[in-house]
Amino acid sequence: MEITASLVKELRERSGAGMMECKKALSELNGDIDAAMEHLRKTGLAKADKKSDRVAAEGRIGHAQDGGNAVLVEINSETDFVAKDDNFLGFVDKVAKAALTSGAADADALKAASVDGGGTVEEARAAIIAKVGENVQVRRVARTSGDNVAAYIHGGRIGVLVNLKGGTPELAKGIAMHIAAMNPPYNKAADVPADFLAKEKEIELAKMSDKDRAKPAEILEKIIGGKVQKIVNEVTLYGQPYALDTDKSVEATLKAAGAEVVSFSRLAVGEGIEKVVEDYAAEVMKQAGLA
Repeated sequence: MEITASLVKELRERSGAGMMECKKALSELNGDIDAAMEHLRKTGLAKADKKSDRVAAEGRIGHAQDGGNAVLVEINSETDFVAKDDNFLGFVDKVAKAALTSGAADADALKAASVDGGGTVEEARAAIIAKVGENVQVRRVARTSGDNVAAYIHGGRIGVLVNLKGGTPELAKGIAMHIAAMNPPYNKAADVPADFLAKEKEIELAKMSDKDRAKPAEILEKIIGGKVQKIVNEVTLYGQPYALDTDKSVEATLKAAGAEVVSFSRLAVGEGIEKVVEDYAAEVMKQAGLA
């Protein structure tokens, strides 16, 4: 069977694979486009498996929202160059939409979800790996739902979801921007773990002079309590100065608007992934027998 340009074009659009790969698959399978599509998916998965142990710490945060339902996804690549590629960005958008519509709660569930155009997220991941030539990973999903939900994406690398009870959409967006900038580990003081507080008290006591430690217990407790409260304010969203109006705390801003932060999520590309730092000069020296 003659492999026409239109047939190759159709397979490229369906599979996302390169022109030569499509032409070769069609030639080997006598122009059977469905069989060629299956072949490309299988070979794509094989290529994806070979690249799976390569560190992917770059990438983008994707976002999709429908009313009060919103999701973030973290999709990783090996290099920032690929993370800016239109094909990769299209994949991120596709995965975010699949996360929203499927209700997937984690990355494993998301990989089995269907994407627009047919197939699963995992099959689409194999296709994008074949196209960009790098390891690509669907790493994390964050989702929320409520009456006043806002999302903020900063530079494609930091994403925040905020679920606000009361207040306005503008306030929810402002709080999301604050979280992106300040990265509070906890929401309110009540959310700070007891062991964290105990450790901070221990540290503050150790920092005090012998003279201060000799003060009466109730005075010592007040001094240490004040220092620990300052730390609690630093690590909680409610305790921090509001980034958009630093004369007020986030708590005061919310209270004035009759609002409350029910929950928030913040994803930053590559956080927690140990990056491999290549020392090319040392490698060249080694190969040249000079090191």
